[in-house]
Amino acid sequence: MFLIDDQNPSSIAAFGGDTYTPNLDRMAEEGMKFTRAYVSSSVCTPSRYSFLTGRFAGNSHSKLYNDAVGGKENQGLPGFNVALERDKMNVGNILRKAGYTTGFVGKFHLTSKLDFPEFYKGKNRWMNISKDARPGPKASAQFKHNERWMRRYLKELGFSWAKNVYPENSHKPYSEHNPEWTTVAALEFIEENKSGPFYLHLCSTLLHGPDKSWRKSMDHPLVTGEGKVESLPEVMTPRSELLKTIKEKGFDPGSRVAGEAWIDDSLGAIFRKLKELGIDDNTLVVFAPDHGRDGKASVFSHGAAQVPMIMRWPNKIPAGQVCDELVQNIDLVPTFFELGNAQKPESYRIDGKSLTPLFKNGTADDWRSHLYLEMGAARATVTKDWSYIAVRYTKEQIAAIKRAEPKNLPRAMSYIGRLGIGVRGADRPGFFDQDQLYHLKKDPKEMKNLANNVLHASRLKTIRNLMQKDLESIGRPFGEFIPGGNATAPGQIDRQIEIVKKLKIKGKTVTVPESLKRGLGVSDEPTLDILTKKEKREVRRQSRKARRKAL
Repeated sequence: MFLIDDQNPSSIAAFGGDTYTPNLDRMAEEGMKFTRAYVSSSVCTPSRYSFLTGRFAGNSHSKLYNDAVGGKENQGLPGFNVALERDKMNVGNILRKAGYTTGFVGKFHLTSKLDFPEFYKGKNRWMNISKDARPGPKASAQFKHNERWMRRYLKELGFSWAKNVYPENSHKPYSEHNPEWTTVAALEFIEENKSGPFYLHLCSTLLHGPDKSWRKSMDHPLVTGEGKVESLPEVMTPRSELLKTIKEKGFDPGSRVAGEAWIDDSLGAIFRKLKELGIDDNTLVVFAPDHGRDGKASVFSHGAAQVPMIMRWPNKIPAGQVCDELVQNIDLVPTFFELGNAQKPESYRIDGKSLTPLFKNGTADDWRSHLYLEMGAARATVTKDWSYIAVRYTKEQIAAIKRAEPKNLPRAMSYIGRLGIGVRGADRPGFFDQDQLYHLKKDPKEMKNLANNVLHASRLKTIRNLMQKDLESIGRPFGEFIPGGNATAPGQIDRQIEIVKKLKIKGKTVTVPESLKRGLGVSDEPTLDILTKKEKREVRRQSRKARRKAL
């Protein structure tokens, strides 16, 4: 399982992208390309949870998630608040019990102090590294300590082997990407286990971060997830040579293509090793990203939940196949369990279904009609032609939204309660609407919300019924679909939705237009985050007074 970070279909030539990805293109030619593959959640942590468990992140029963949202009587808010549980109901442990050697390499992003408190105590505990730490021997030693900590953590979860692991996104003072470092460990694992069945979960840090960060990382070949190292084996194309090839192919080596070609080269090293060992034909290789880039943290299809996925297995999957069926990352673990003859415990919940019926020609009788997506306060139901999105805030979120100043509304109304990635989808007019309906064939970028169009009332009712059944299966309250707990019905923040749509939102910067300020009778206000509690109360009091006057 080759899991990439933040990747759109447009970053792979085989999916129509204008880029240089020869190994992925070859993989598609020799295997199966999935054109309607989705992740169930569109940020790292919940998506990676589903890749490792085969269930929706909203079904996590980790202490971390329960602490964040409460028990099953409350609405779930899946986001950066889930973790793998102590019961070891994950692919690494179950396949290990079935006779596979299971390995983990690269980015994890699913640790939990609440679930594994013992890992945060004693001399070998997790070491917090200061954000302003400077590069040098001390920082390298701290990074190395935490990487070894991650190996122990993953083995406690049930993996047989772990090496060259990033606990989460890489951070300063050693934040540069290094696919060679993860590839070295992957090749070592494959070499050691060439004679027996193995499962490798290989997670790159690419393509996370701004496009230019990928190219800049190439200038730091010795920066790794364990700090600065003395050397690395040359297992991939030398960076200078790869940049030269990119230029010869007609691309700017300083552009996003550098990162796209770089991760593709890592995949090429894996295929060469499989070929060298004579196990190429009998090894299933799956390539997919954890989510898209443009609409990250939303439940839109375009640039968010819909991802490019490719499988190659010469002995079992005919070359050149294209699958247009709706598939999801929750389907991978049940696929692996079937192929590995793994017997999961009765208490192991799986929400996906095995993809093996699709391997012959990309189609199967009675395949699913729709998908269910979740992200914080939002849910989506996706069919082949339509997408319905419901945004339902909890009582606590509604209270926060009602007392928020205009400038703070985007944060409060983001599906995951944060700016930056939390509002990437806000470039689409319907992002803040509590009900959204999109025709994916006619409106692939989901720009025209048809939820209030009377011509589509019947279709809206039908697709809402599909969502109702999925929500009932999960068993938590959600809006008016499943009342109870802290769930609330829509229609309580119509005024705030009207206001937030008039704001200018760019990343973490929110600008209130002068015309809106005049209409609300408010002036520039200090950011609440930097005020004292007394100052915050006064700002809110004055704002409420101004709004009452305006209304």
